[in-house]
Parts: sequence; structure tokens; C-alpha cells
Amino acid sequence: MADLLAEILAHKRVEIAQERAIRPLAAVRAAAEAMPRPLDFVAALRRAAARPALIAEIKRRSPSRGLLAADFDPLRLARLYRQNGAACISVLTDRRFFGGDLAHLAGIKSQEPEIPLLRKDFICDPYQVYQARAAGADAILLIVAALEPAQLRDLHALAADLDMAALIEVHTEAELEVALMCRPRLIGINNRDLRTFQVDLATTEHLARRLPGDVCVVAESGIHAAADLARLAAIPRPGGIAGVDAVLVGEALVTAADVGAKVQELAGSRVRCEPNAS
Repeated sequence: MADLLAEILAHKRVEIAQERAIRPLAAVRAAAEAMPRPLDFVAALRRAAARPALIAEIKRRSPSRGLLAADFDPLRLARLYRQNGAACISVLTDRRFFGGDLAHLAGIKSQEPEIPLLRKDFICDPYQVYQARAAGADAILLIVAALEPAQLRDLHALAADLDMAALIEVHTEAELEVALMCRPRLIGINNRDLRTFQVDLATTEHLARRLPGDVCVVAESGIHAAADLARLAAIPRPGGIAGVDAVLVGEALVTAADVGAKVQELAGSRVRCEPNAS
């Protein structure tokens, strides 16, 4: 498991080369630039009725837990997420390791055009940023552990050029220092170490204390219940601010017996619009 991130990135470079051979960069860039202006991902988190806001994730499987949902239906999940109070939706698009697909994101954007979407993938090339926008993504994930500082800076700038948000993900103090060089609006703190897959909410407790209120802070991984939200909401931050601004949750939602009720629990919502039964 310790070499999984390196394995994923090696495969990703091969995958991108194959995709570029089928659909050249110029065509993908033209499609991205022809899209309407993205929704404001950060503003959606800031105006959520409850804090921390919920970014609900569409996720079929993970390397650590295997298949999460045998009856995986991304469109139905997205509908339940939106109806039960999620502020934004994250869509895992990595095919080989997570069972995702960029087509899932495009389909969700067509069905749910008013909720901001994050493309969650191992983005390491401008081609993927243009792909994301062409599919309807309003934001992308940039993982500091997966990128050289110059790559991070360039991909962050490209996202900004396309009016997309970039969720810059960190796990350590050193990674946070690199992320802050981009002057980000949005920082994700991953409680899961991508090299060992160990999870500890103390990671967010430690790093969020360094981030002022003008940075929107998202806690990722290891969040399963309202008690976890209470713990994350109590973290002191500079300027008298308490807690993270948002949480990103996937496994606890897609594995829940009642997805809608679980979204309500983690989003602070009380109104249910669709029964969970198929």
C-alpha cells in the first residue's frame, strides 16, 4: 500500500497519453472554453445552511476497502445528495483504482446543473483540467503529494484561467507550506495518508489551526457521523474562527443503509425529498 500513490500516478500518465491520442488537446481545450461559466464552488460552501458544509462524494470503490456499492448508480446518488442538503458533489473519475468515469460527472451535471461539481482524480496534466471543464466540472482536486511545486502552481493557475476552483489537498505541514505558495482560496486536509492509507482526524486538527478565515478549509476522509463533525467544528483557527468550513464524505454515504438520512445527518438537513428505496 505504501507505493500505491506512485503506482496510480504511473498509470495515470499512460492513461492520459492514450486519451490524448484519441482526442487531441486542442479539441478538449476548445470544448472546455466553449462551456458556460462554472458555478462558484467556494461560494456554495460558504452559503450552506449548516457549517461545516457537506461535499458529498460519488465513489464506487477504493483500494483500501474494495467495492463499496454493488448497485452503484451515480445519477441516483447525486439526486439524493442534492435533495437532502449537500452543498456540493465530488465525483471520483479515476477508472482503474476507484471504478469512476468522467462520464459520471458529465451525466450528473446534465441532471443536476445547479449544484457545483468537483472532479476528484489524480490530476497531473493540463489535459485533465480541460477535460474536467469540458465535462462540466466546476472545481478540480490538486494533490500536493502527487505534484511538483511548479506543476501545482501551473495547474492551479490554469484552473483559475477557466474560472474553476481548485481544492488543494495536503496531509503534512510541509505540503501545506507548498500549497500556501499558490495563495489558495480552498484547502483540503486529507486525514488519510495516501501512501499508507492510515486515517486520523488529528491531521485536520493540527493543520487547520494554521489557516485563517479567508481560506475555505475542507476536512477529508475518516468522517462518519455527527460526532466527527462536532470534533472538526471545535478546532480553533486564527481570528477567533472555530472549525473547518466543509467536510468531504464518500464511503460513509455510499455504504449507508439509508443514503438520504445519512446525508441529512452530515449536512444538518431535515427535509427529505425522495425515499431511499429503489
